[in-house]
Amino acid sequence: MGEIKQKILFVNSEIFPYLPESDIARVGRYLPQGIQERKREIRSFMPRYGCINERKNQLHEVIRLSGMNIIIADVDRPLIIKVASISSARIQVYFIDNEDYFRRKQTFCDASGKFFEDNDERTIFFARGVLETVKKLRWAPDIIHCQGWISHLLPAYLKKSYKDDPIFSSSKVVLSLYDDTPASPFHANFADKACFGGLGKDALPFLSDPTGINLAKSAVQYADGVILGAEQVEPEIVEYCKSLGLPILPFSRKSLEDGSYIDGYCSFYDEL
Repeated sequence: MGEIKQKILFVNSEIFPYLPESDIARVGRYLPQGIQERKREIRSFMPRYGCINERKNQLHEVIRLSGMNIIIADVDRPLIIKVASISSARIQVYFIDNEDYFRRKQTFCDASGKFFEDNDERTIFFARGVLETVKKLRWAPDIIHCQGWISHLLPAYLKKSYKDDPIFSSSKVVLSLYDDTPASPFHANFADKACFGGLGKDALPFLSDPTGINLAKSAVQYADGVILGAEQVEPEIVEYCKSLGLPILPFSRKSLEDGSYIDGYCSFYDEL
């Protein structure tokens, strides 16, 4: 057992009840609550998809955190931060919002099932938006736990673009892998658009072929530990994790069902 990791940042693609129940959305909802109940500090983020009803869920903009722009492909994109509370859990959720990227009613595919052409830019915006917001909060996480493919660029940005920032100087990345790997490819220029600060195209070698599997490998490349959150994670990704010798927490359906995974995750954090 290593040092107890007190501050845990959750970067989620889905959280119930803002999106329908799924394995990712349930963990996104109940894991932060469980970690907080074990006397640790948490912050939790997700995208503000257009299907989320702001009035029903009582989202409101946090003016002091909003207002900066993130430049992607030479275009300034305003970063808007919203927040809502899950009162029964006594936790807050921060939402990364931008009118161009997150106001559409679908999450990752249009009404006909076509993968959004700008999902690469949405991934870039989400990852950088989370890190910039955490900087503004002046809250230094010990663990950054990424869940869902839209969070998969964050490990690279953390280890390359923000490596000299004192807020993140001791942060470790835990990556939960699920069966959500996109089957459709991303934009051919994904790697070029992702470059920022200390993160150059050479630091994202897998994205020369911008598939969902290669995006996941790019996350694994900069992770400190991996949790298998589903039974059917792409074998190629799992093999890459093993080849790097990363600590890996195996999938356990029983622990997800009985809630014991929370203590297991806590122990995993502390071992890193």
